[in-house]
Amino acid sequence: MQPAPPRMQPAVFGGLFIGVLSALPLINLANCCCLWVIGGGVLAAYLMQQNYPYAISAADGALVGLLAGAMGGILGTLLSIPIDLMMGPVQQRLIERVILSNPDVPDETRVLFENMAARGLSAVVIAFRLVLGVVIGAIFGLLGGLLGVALFKSNEPPPPPPPGTVEILPPVQP
Repeated sequence: MQPAPPRMQPAVFGGLFIGVLSALPLINLANCCCLWVIGGGVLAAYLMQQNYPYAISAADGALVGLLAGAMGGILGTLLSIPIDLMMGPVQQRLIERVILSNPDVPDETRVLFENMAARGLSAVVIAFRLVLGVVIGAIFGLLGGLLGVALFKSNEPPPPPPPGTVEILPPVQP
């Protein structure tokens, strides 16, 4: 029986990849189809395969991807709080300029944007972002881990047992 591959270090690095790229302004806009989350799951599976002499299973890849996605959701939320506090006034002025410069914006949309800009960062928004980030991160991180297993699965045979160990073979059936 093979020992279980180490999971925490690859999951932490995959989670850092997800969290940092998801929290950065403008870069997080390129996260179409949860690209950063899937990439973090692939990265975690790749790192796990590189640190393990045997081929990792699909279950191991899925688990490390899930862990990386959940950690990425938590880290992305935590990192986005100070960034949102710094960028909030800039975003508010930008929204006001867009709304004021365009007379064709309906009144309902104008009121919605003004309320969003005035509300700022609240505990409800942070909690919603955290739950959504962890759930979506876990799902798409799991998919990325499975993709990473398919891409980086080791085809090398396992290393021979160390000298001095006795290998018990099952009886041969005629």
